Amino acid sequence: MENILIVGGTSGIGWALANQLAGRKEVNEVHIVGRTLHDEIKNSKIKFYAHNVLVDNINYLEQFRNIDTLIITIGGGRVAQFDNLLKKEIDLEIDLNYKCVVSILKQFYKKIMGQKTFRVAVISSIAGMINSPLFSVYASSKAGVSSLIESLNIELEMNGTNNRILDVKPGHIPGTRFGNNKKIDKHPALDLAVEIIDALENKKTQLIPNYDTVYKSVIDRNHNDSHEFGINSYEYKIKNNRLTEKPQIKIGYMSGTFDLFHIGHLNMLKKAKQYCDYLVVGVHKDASHKNKTVFIPLEERMEIVRSIKYVDEVIVSRPEDSDVREIIPYNYLFVGSDYKGTERFKRYEKQFSKLDDVRIIYFPYTKSTSSTQLRNAISIDNNK
Repeated sequence: MENILIVGGTSGIGWALANQLAGRKEVNEVHIVGRTLHDEIKNSKIKFYAHNVLVDNINYLEQFRNIDTLIITIGGGRVAQFDNLLKKEIDLEIDLNYKCVVSILKQFYKKIMGQKTFRVAVISSIAGMINSPLFSVYASSKAGVSSLIESLNIELEMNGTNNRILDVKPGHIPGTRFGNNKKIDKHPALDLAVEIIDALENKKTQLIPNYDTVYKSVIDRNHNDSHEFGINSYEYKIKNNRLTEKPQIKIGYMSGTFDLFHIGHLNMLKKAKQYCDYLVVGVHKDASHKNKTVFIPLEERMEIVRSIKYVDEVIVSRPEDSDVREIIPYNYLFVGSDYKGTERFKRYEKQFSKLDDVRIIYFPYTKSTSSTQLRNAISIDNNK
């Protein structure tokens, strides 16, 4: 393995794999793709590419044409009653855990089918092998991935290639959400990374960490009586307070007038979506706060913004962005860097400093088409 691509390598197992692989002499580069980094890159071999796999289209094969190893670690879910899951969460789990994996494998499949060695590993879950009440959508989507890999490996065999896809089925691994949290023990994730690398080098098709010590008996109990196992699993999760009532999606909020919609607006919305799972956009009724008039009516501006693929919900903005949290508990407030240091955002920073689940993201100003330029062009044309 010399050139590796890890999709979802910005935290947890993916990040542990990136650092383990980058420390090897034979490795030239480790490319990691994800939304935002959760830790500092300390090895120059690691290259980060900001990308939201759920939204942005990317030609992986074109951008990473020289890789000889593909590792897909994306995934997520929440322990909860099915009734408690938001539709957005369900869509996100199915898309992230299954659809995105299928799409990425499809792009690289000709390389996987080739005669040249090309290693592939996908992180699924032990939950996909057993009755998993209160983890239903996550488990079923991961089960789909395992079924896909098993079928593709037969196709690869019958097509005469020695390449195979490694299906990694971990259970709960402490330290897989570590990011910058220094209190979490990272060793389990790092140990698992070493185990995955070894399995890849030996061209295994399945890896169940802690199989003999933990999961063999779990799988056997499920096989012997899946119904009883399911009831026990349900009761165990309830008894040990494993359920989470609060959705684990990250919500972002951005407000703007969005008059004379242009590429600058689009770029801001795209950047915002890099950070969050659900992006809410507040559209101002007018531009009186800037002593300007608008050319396009509010309803039309809202419809334009609503049609953008990066946007999940559009509302009429409130005079204060901080007040929106009363109706939408956003985790990120997005704004241009030209607002940093203003009285208004100093006030927001002070207010949010008392909260641990919200932060302001200032996007640097980039030169592009602006509303002011368009306004000036329209004014000049009207004066002719």
